Amino acid sequence: MNIFVINSGSSSIKYQLFRLPTEQPICSGLIERIGLENSLVTHKVFAGEQEHVVQRTLDLPDHEAGLREAVGLLTNREIGVIRKPEEIEVVGHRVVHGGEHFAATTVITPQVKEEIKKLFPLAPLHNPANYMGIEVAEKIFPQAQLVAVFDTAFHQTLPEPAFRYALPTTLYTDYGIRVYGFHGTSHKYVAEQAAEYLQKPDAKLITIHLGNGCSMAAVAGGRSLDTSMGFGPLSGLVMGTRSGDLDPSVIFHLITQLGYDADQVSTLLNKRSGMLGLTGLSDMRDISQAIAQGDERANLAYDLYSYRIRKYIGAYAAVLNGLDAIVFTAGVGENDSLLRHRVCQNLDFLGLHLDEAKNQVRSKQTREINTVDSRAKILVIPTNEELEIAKQCQALLSSTTAP
Repeated sequence: MNIFVINSGSSSIKYQLFRLPTEQPICSGLIERIGLENSLVTHKVFAGEQEHVVQRTLDLPDHEAGLREAVGLLTNREIGVIRKPEEIEVVGHRVVHGGEHFAATTVITPQVKEEIKKLFPLAPLHNPANYMGIEVAEKIFPQAQLVAVFDTAFHQTLPEPAFRYALPTTLYTDYGIRVYGFHGTSHKYVAEQAAEYLQKPDAKLITIHLGNGCSMAAVAGGRSLDTSMGFGPLSGLVMGTRSGDLDPSVIFHLITQLGYDADQVSTLLNKRSGMLGLTGLSDMRDISQAIAQGDERANLAYDLYSYRIRKYIGAYAAVLNGLDAIVFTAGVGENDSLLRHRVCQNLDFLGLHLDEAKNQVRSKQTREINTVDSRAKILVIPTNEELEIAKQCQALLSSTTAP
């Protein structure tokens, strides 16, 4: 089954083509700066351990032009992996917010599209771009089955005490103000990989997704029981440019005493805070380099970042009433040994003991970095959201066509 996975952003498109059941993608690509001058296309074709990379700079006025460029590369006479677009059987779309309406992967119909549009106010930076990707794919792949995979769906198993806020009930019942959680596709994927690695389907896990955006989840038996992001993707951990958890009184003070308006507060908390606000840098590689050069602000920021993660680990161990493993994933979680070292300090009471030598090893495979006497495992598992989307598409369509 040829499944083309699309992650459409406001000015970008990420894509991968899978020929399941083979889990290695046939090709992948990133189209950046759509609608701007000098759009950049990076296309990779995989053949075993080898990869062929093509880069092009050109003007792409909109997402349709970008996706047609990708199709041209897919069918290119020299490097193409399919002969014609009609060979794409399924197009899987990442959609960030599914609200309460979508608790599972869903075939896209006109009614589903209308529901996604209704959710624009809950994810104004993401859902409109995801919707745009759906509209463009309908034009370019009219023969394909389109499927939506929602970031929030995995967290629909949260119990009500975990997803409700202590606000007037009508704000939930009439306006849907509750915890939704995000990065669900990543949390689901690494939790399944961890349970398989541990050979324990009912494993109690804390999954830690650390990229520019960061979130954690408490997972038991493959079900999300709590997660650090809430109504939107701002709460919880310290992130690249987002503040994470904050006393709401700070917002009132910014408005009433310092003259901020709502847009300025939103910009401050989403784009100028987090590690950027603390250090002037948002990339953890730059910040760790600053630490090596003796930058005290960078050192404090790393301590604050890791402290918040450690605090959530303690809370989620209580939610789970035990712990089999913590799982680091995503760009920072998979690659930053210094961060993992600081997070795992002083977690002896949970039976977590880091092996410093193992922590320094880099690998694209699932690995444990705990000592042999560690009661709970410390795992590093590379996430693969695109593969998870493809697998969910295949599972859904296989179940609907089964006799």
